[in-house]
This record gives sequence, structure tokens and C-alpha cells, in this order.
Amino acid sequence: MFKKIVKNLEPSSTLKINEISKELEKSGKEIFKFGFGQSPFAIPTNIVDALRDNASHNKYLPMQGLQNLREVIARFITTKKKYEYKSENIIIGPGTKELMFLLQILFDGEILLPAPSWVSYHPQATLSRNQVHWIQTKRENNWFPTADDIEKIILKNKEKNYLLFLNSPNNPSGQVCSNLEEISSVANKYNILILSDEIYSELTFENNFKSISNFCPEKTIISDGLSKWCAAGGWRLGYFVIPKSLNLLRDKMKVLASETFSSVSSPIQHAAIKAYNSDHKTYLTKARKILKGVGDYVYENLKSNNTIINKPQGGFYLMPEFINKDFSNSNEMCDNILKKTCVALLPGSDFGLLPKKMIARLSFTDFDGEKFMQNIEVNTKIDETLLSEFAPRIVNGTKRLKGWVEST
Repeated sequence: MFKKIVKNLEPSSTLKINEISKELEKSGKEIFKFGFGQSPFAIPTNIVDALRDNASHNKYLPMQGLQNLREVIARFITTKKKYEYKSENIIIGPGTKELMFLLQILFDGEILLPAPSWVSYHPQATLSRNQVHWIQTKRENNWFPTADDIEKIILKNKEKNYLLFLNSPNNPSGQVCSNLEEISSVANKYNILILSDEIYSELTFENNFKSISNFCPEKTIISDGLSKWCAAGGWRLGYFVIPKSLNLLRDKMKVLASETFSSVSSPIQHAAIKAYNSDHKTYLTKARKILKGVGDYVYENLKSNNTIINKPQGGFYLMPEFINKDFSNSNEMCDNILKKTCVALLPGSDFGLLPKKMIARLSFTDFDGEKFMQNIEVNTKIDETLLSEFAPRIVNGTKRLKGWVEST
């Protein structure tokens, strides 16, 4: 049965669209890569230097992670959350995706997934043979569940254990959860475990990020890493912050780690100490400013009576809904957009939204972030002139998409 599940599993849609875009480019087409989401910026120089300086480290590290790195992350998170975490609360993994998979394998219960959700949560639940309860959300609530939405599912069987995935700022919507307190109330009431995926938290545009862990720290596992704020997705370093109340779960994860990835690359762990022990305020301020400017441009140029869209609040995604489009599902719509405009998008159905909703995920990262960052100051206003110079593919791709909306 399990092997049949694996055989029927499709490749991750985010990685798949990246491969499709590359193949189309090889055939000579100009593709606007609005489908695959990764940071457009360069890794801060001092962190790259730290990796070079530590390249000689070739020994296996402890399966939970390098002690010095865990201490630095614990201090970093304690300052951010204003709640004390220690090095023993931290487990380092080869990206957070692997850690989430190990968590799903270990969790004895059922999964609560708000729709939309990141594409890998559900397949990992399938592989782990966990029942998933999709929670369809609304644009008016920033595409996050309400306490009532969650409670309706719990009341069907209060004896079950539940794990809620909460991703804010959200992939695919680019929205920030604003009803954390009410969600925490229902979590405390029914003893729900929460996985708070905060991989985009440092890229919250208003720099006022709040975590569900601020309201129920002992029920929340925080998931974060280098891939988004540090532009180091290919380095594959993520971490979980597991509260003391879940020490048994942490120890079981260590056992699974020992039988799967053993330990994360030694040079990268040593270099990551520099990432969490240095001041990157200027880098992050510029990154947020650029991403907000680019996202606002796409939002302002797409929103219309025919395109409903929420203004982006963090990360690098938008989730437009195209009204009055005659397609059987969102996948068919995105195929048509790619064919007619060469703009690659992902269908909302890949993220758990109902296929009949003409919703797509748009990633606004198809530009040279390093060059853009080098040519602005922290107080530079991001206007259309700058965007045309340093993010021309965003400008041209948006124009093509807008033209598609107006012509069909």
C-alpha cells in the first residue's frame, strides 16, 4: 500500500514549474518565471566568507546540530519571541522540509491544513499516512482559518490529537495572520499542537511580525531557517524550536535524524553561526523595501474588477483570482496563461484551494536582487523607474498578464 502511495505521488509543483520554465527557455522562448519562489538576493558577504573559512570542517556533527550554532539560534529566538529558549530546544536539519517530514512521521494524530497551504505539507501527510482536514479559508481573513473553522473540525472527535500547520507570512498568499490570539485560544482549549512555519518572518514588510508562539509557546514548534531571509535556499539549513513540554518528541526526532540525514553539512553549520550572530539590519531593510516595492507594483497593476487580489504583506507572493474566466479548473487556466503570455504561474489547486476557483500563485522574484540591492540605499523610494531598470522582467511579465486579463 505504501509503495503504491509513493508511486502515485507527483513531483513538488514548485520544483516542477521551475524545470518546465527552464526547458521552455532552452527551446528559445522568453519565460517570465512567476511560478517558482526563491529569494532573488545574494547571500550576505560575511556569511559566504564564513563558509569559505570553515570549508575544512569534515567531521560528522551531533545529530541535533552544532552546539555553538544551537546556542546562537536560541539567543536569537529568545530575543525575537521574548520567551526563553535554550540550545536543547533547537534541532538543526537539512532545510525545514526534512524536519517537517520527520514530525509528520512521528505525529500520532490528524493534520489541520488551512487552504491555501504550502505544497509539501499535504504530500508529506500522505506519505506519513496522516488524515488531513482541509480548512477552506477566506480572502477577508487574509486566507487564514478562524477559531470557529478549527473548532468545527475538533468537535467531530475531541479524542483525537491534532497538529495545525500555520504559515505566516504565507506561501502562497503573501498574507500575515492577524487573528493569532483567537487561534491560540482554541489551541489551548483543545490541546492542539501547532507547527508555526516562520520561514518568511524576517521578510514581513511592516517589520512587526508576531508569532503564534507568543500566545501558546509550549504548544508551538517554530520552524525557520536560512533559505528566505538569507537567500541561502541551496545551502539547506533549517531548524525547529521545540519547547520543553515536547522533549519526548524532540528526542524521537533525533532518532529519526540519525537514521535519515545523520547531520547537516559541517561547514554550513559553522557558517550559519555568523548568520545568526551578526547584524544584518541594512541587508534585511533593503530586501524588505525592494520586495514590498516590487509586490506593490504587481498588485497595483493587476487589481481590477476582473482580478481580485490582496496587497502583499510579506515574503514574495501574491494570489490573484481571475474573475469571469471560462476554464474548468485553475490548472487549465495557468496552462492557458503560460501558452498565451509566457508567464509561468502555479494554480491555486496545488495549494489546497478548490480547483474551480480561478486562483493562481504569483511569485515576484524574477529579477536580479543583488544588482537591485547594490543600487539603492535604505531610504531610497522604490518607484517605477527603478523597477523598469532593475526588475524589467517583473514589469514586462505583469504587463503581459494584465493584457491577458483584459483580452479574455
